[in-house]
Amino acid sequence: MQVRLRGQAVAGWLLISPALLHLSVFALWPIGFVVYMSLYRWPLLGDARSFVGLGNFRILGADGAFWHALLNSALFTLTVPVSLILALLLASLLAQPLRLRGLLRTLYFLPVVTSTVAVAMVFSWVYHPEFGLLNYGLSLLGVDGPNWLGDPATALPALMIMSVWKGLGYSVVIYLAGISAIPKDLYEVAALEGANAWHRFWHVTVPLLKPTTVFLAVTGVIGSFQVFTAVYTMTEGGPLRSTDVVVYHVFRSAFERFHLGYASAQALALFAVILAVTLLQVRLLRKEVAQLAA
Repeated sequence: MQVRLRGQAVAGWLLISPALLHLSVFALWPIGFVVYMSLYRWPLLGDARSFVGLGNFRILGADGAFWHALLNSALFTLTVPVSLILALLLASLLAQPLRLRGLLRTLYFLPVVTSTVAVAMVFSWVYHPEFGLLNYGLSLLGVDGPNWLGDPATALPALMIMSVWKGLGYSVVIYLAGISAIPKDLYEVAALEGANAWHRFWHVTVPLLKPTTVFLAVTGVIGSFQVFTAVYTMTEGGPLRSTDVVVYHVFRSAFERFHLGYASAQALALFAVILAVTLLQVRLLRKEVAQLAA
């Protein structure tokens, strides 16, 4: 019996060994090496590195530029509630028996699978102060459009609008899956009780989609803290650092200022923030599951 169990254990380890190897090479080892580099003054060029212990983290604590970038990343997470509200309304609409419903679902999802660089380049022209489509539309209304990407007051909101547009389709698809799992009997009973469409949406659809909303909210916040490509392509952190988010700040520390050790410490600080949000996700999801089971 013990021999049989041992054979099954060996077979199990052999089956998962490719995944473990991939995880070790592309996830665990890089994380461990980042922790190692964060303890050193590690220039990108040359071998003049020296052990500093927690020195990089002490510098990080007093680095106003990093905390400003973290604040910009936190502001960027405001895209999440806006995106969720729009996605829920669109998903509720697309769940109805409309003509060309399949085509509409495809069109809403297309931006999700489109290259972020391509979308960023297109939006750079949409936001152009002289030739952009957005300012042209505003001029027809008698409004002088701003320099969207060149003004510190509008640069970050402009990136946020683009982010909402690009990621909206993903949330719509997830909400559609959640709506399709809601028993139709609940809507029929609500209608028999005299509930109109709004009441059915607010008292049936929204409460039963709470686990889906929690999932999308937390993963959306995590993704917002990791935004990089749009900033790198459209604004490069400007103007006046108004779009300097954490990941872009880490990139500049590593590959423009060549301070790999300090950039590693910044990356670990971001990792701590994302880990805290992930733990919050697990806690909320467990709470929602417990409530539904009760």
